[in-house]
Amino acid sequence: MASAISLLSEEQFLCSICLDVFTEPVSTPCGHNFCKSCITRHWESKQLSQCPLCNEKFHRRPELRVNTGFRDVVENFKKLNVIGRGESLVKPGEVPCDFCSGTKRKALKSCLVCLASYCETHLEPHQRVAAWKRHKLIDPVENLEDRMCKKHDKFLDLFCRTDQICVCVMCTEHKTHDTVPLEEEYEEKKAQLGKKKAEVQEMIQERQQKIQEMKVSVQLNKKDTEEEIAKSVEVFTALVASIQRNQAELIEVIEEKQRAAEKQAEGFIKELEQEISELQRRSTELERLSHTEDHLHLLQSFPSCSSSPHTNNWSGISVRTHLCVETVRRAVAQLEETLTKEMTTLLKHIEGIKEDLEKLLEDVRMRRIQQLYAVDVTLDPDTAHPKLILSEDGKQVRCGNRRQNLPDNPERFNQYINILGNEGFSSGKIYFEVQVKGTDWDLGVVRESSNRKGEISYSPEEGYWIIWLRDGNDYKALDDPSVSLSLREKPEKVGVFVDHEEGLVSFYDVEAETLIYPFTGCTFKEKIYPFFCPSYNEAAPLIITPVKYTE
Repeated sequence: MASAISLLSEEQFLCSICLDVFTEPVSTPCGHNFCKSCITRHWESKQLSQCPLCNEKFHRRPELRVNTGFRDVVENFKKLNVIGRGESLVKPGEVPCDFCSGTKRKALKSCLVCLASYCETHLEPHQRVAAWKRHKLIDPVENLEDRMCKKHDKFLDLFCRTDQICVCVMCTEHKTHDTVPLEEEYEEKKAQLGKKKAEVQEMIQERQQKIQEMKVSVQLNKKDTEEEIAKSVEVFTALVASIQRNQAELIEVIEEKQRAAEKQAEGFIKELEQEISELQRRSTELERLSHTEDHLHLLQSFPSCSSSPHTNNWSGISVRTHLCVETVRRAVAQLEETLTKEMTTLLKHIEGIKEDLEKLLEDVRMRRIQQLYAVDVTLDPDTAHPKLILSEDGKQVRCGNRRQNLPDNPERFNQYINILGNEGFSSGKIYFEVQVKGTDWDLGVVRESSNRKGEISYSPEEGYWIIWLRDGNDYKALDDPSVSLSLREKPEKVGVFVDHEEGLVSFYDVEAETLIYPFTGCTFKEKIYPFFCPSYNEAAPLIITPVKYTE
């Protein structure tokens, strides 16, 4: 099939009306072929239906059907013809030819006069026809209409450095501005991009080096921590062993004293038993003598019986041991107190290490946020309360003394002296920094549809995620409910970070590199905008500053 098609010339596959390869070919009763759309338009423009080639007239317009077999042959021819010419079919991401019908081929050039892109075949007239040779050809691009001035329908061939926009030669409002040809600005910007690329590469290397340093630091901290733990375990192990040893010695001393007391008691008991036997014998004699009727015997025996037998004085003798247990208890209590103090000191030291590590991680997190998610925020004058005064660059706002005559458009705040950022954000992560001055200010982000007229309730439920300062030292996060903030230092620059996916709005003290307050569990179903409210009674402005961070 392929070899048969290769023997045919391109003219055999061209529609005689559009002079291009057939698209959806149909055959007339006279045997000629045309594109279905071409012959249909041709007949619609004529009163009679006749063949454009042989002029055969048809009293009744024929019902045309696509010749599917011939269409397949044409499509195969297109593919083989493209391959034979060395042209390539358009691939995803490439610009297609605007004049290829059916299978699209890759555009070789785009014409800024015709506002169309051409493959090698359809570009041929621009290389042959004298009038078309003067057209400006560039590398193929899509959406050529975006390169035209919407106001004058002219090619954007100039760049206004004053307003930093592309303009055409008819844009007279830029005549007095610093304008240069696009090519000149292109070369300059390209050089700047080269420098910027080098700077970015250097920044990447610096951060990679910083990552390595942090990893080494973490490893060293881990090693120090393990050594501290090992030393603590060694100290406490030795202390426990010493306590156990002293306990064993104390028990042995107490048991030895107990054994001595038992032995002494045995001797005393033996003597007491002997004395009791002697006293019982004397008692028996006295009992018998008291009942005798023999006067002489009683008188003769009385002296020996009435005398007291020899006994020991047992009133001061005791075998109870005094083991100084209270002294031991006091010593143990003192030891416990010392151990408690040492443990408290050690725990404070560990807590300090933990706080240092948390501070380090927070610093790393904040610098990563500053590096990756900083956005360029400018103020939107259409949302500004009429008393607000903006700087020319849209980076500063303060409250004036009088109300300006401005249109009360739907976006504008009309009661509270608020203003929003110019651009809203609906996804991803963003971060910006604001220099805060004065004794009163509000700062945060708001939902696009939040109320801007009359009384406003600041809360996440109403689409406001705000922190504020009142009277110079009363900081609050206007959460549900509001939270009073106790800050160690008065922030001079506040960073605002928003993470749509995590539902998080965080505020940072930029100079101290500490977290002021996080709103968590936030739901963002629409765009959110940066929000600013400067001091009411002072000339102190809120200033949007470029995001800078230390290495």
